[in-house]
Amino acid sequence: MTVVVMHHAAGETPADVIRVLAGAGLASRAVPLADGADPTADLGGVEGLILLGGSGSAGADGGVDGGTGGGAGLVRAALAAEVPVLALGTGTRLLVRAAGAAMGAGSGPVAGLPALELTPAADSDPLFAGGARPSPGLHPARDPLELPAGAVLPAACDGYPEQAFRIGAGAWGIRFLPAPPGHALDPWAEELVGRFATLVTARAEHTATRAFFTRRADAWEERFAHQTPAYEAAVARLRLEPGGRAVDLGCGTGRAMPALRTQVGPRGHVLGVDLTPAMLASAARHGRTRHGHLVAADCTRLPLAGACVHGIFSAGVLDHLPDPYAALREWARVTAADGVLILFHPSGRAECAARHGRALDPGDLLAEHNLRPALQTSGWRLDEYEDAGGHFLARAVPLARPGALRP
Repeated sequence: MTVVVMHHAAGETPADVIRVLAGAGLASRAVPLADGADPTADLGGVEGLILLGGSGSAGADGGVDGGTGGGAGLVRAALAAEVPVLALGTGTRLLVRAAGAAMGAGSGPVAGLPALELTPAADSDPLFAGGARPSPGLHPARDPLELPAGAVLPAACDGYPEQAFRIGAGAWGIRFLPAPPGHALDPWAEELVGRFATLVTARAEHTATRAFFTRRADAWEERFAHQTPAYEAAVARLRLEPGGRAVDLGCGTGRAMPALRTQVGPRGHVLGVDLTPAMLASAARHGRTRHGHLVAADCTRLPLAGACVHGIFSAGVLDHLPDPYAALREWARVTAADGVLILFHPSGRAECAARHGRALDPGDLLAEHNLRPALQTSGWRLDEYEDAGGHFLARAVPLARPGALRP
């Protein structure tokens, strides 16, 4: 797992930050942004970003040392994909600029201002919760600041409330910390960077998924539109009754949702669940909200009550999850006794393997000799199994529940 550390001091490496990351088992890549350097916006293999400032004052354009600064493209990509970001000191200028906010010129931190305090929002903040109050030796910043709508403030002081902020689910700016290079991390800052490293590790699997699909979301619907008839045929195998409740797990752009709506009718309910906000935004642009609701969620921890779903449709998701058994158990938890699960892919296993230049793997979870016991131990009974040249489909019903649908 790698964290990119972007800094504006030529010839210096942020040794303190790199040391803390290494202590948490994270690799790091220092990217100096002097002389207008602008790293690529590719997030492949990147699990987190840390943005550090320089020793100079800020220019009115939000750059550092009066320059325009680089890296905004990479930070914007991280914000879109919810890759964790931590900005310290004047590094917050790059974060707010990438987020489309504005920061005016100011004189920087000064002594003698009111004490920094954690706000009530810190109690539930993923980075600040459980942490100590800022060190007494840290002084608030007094630069003018405009934050995006919905930004959360976990630390503030009288007269200057925007001392620490969170944008979205995973980008933090800490304005009152003098950032290395040029400054050593004080104990509170070192603890904060350590907590950020722990958060990066905990979110790494989801970060990789979001980064992969975020950069593909805009073209996804057009690229795979030809598969719509295959999706419709697969959804028909659910055989749901009008008025039922159906969930498309890992829905992407929601290609299955119109067919699910047709099956459950106007009185039924359709939910599209995906981990990547950019995919859900694309689904909305393509009108999927006419057919059901879209929810950003982890499909292994569904925000649903038990036994409330009549049909689950999952295309190409199960064998990419870190713990497919846990996913199958969760899907069984939310499925009613007469419910149905469809696992689908618009290509057969052999076709998929050939397309990627590899042989069929006997350990593949979707091979029938592996999938049947995996379902059995997770609360399902395999009802139908097809691994054809043009598609893969497995249909399962809840195990040992009376009234389950039959083919």
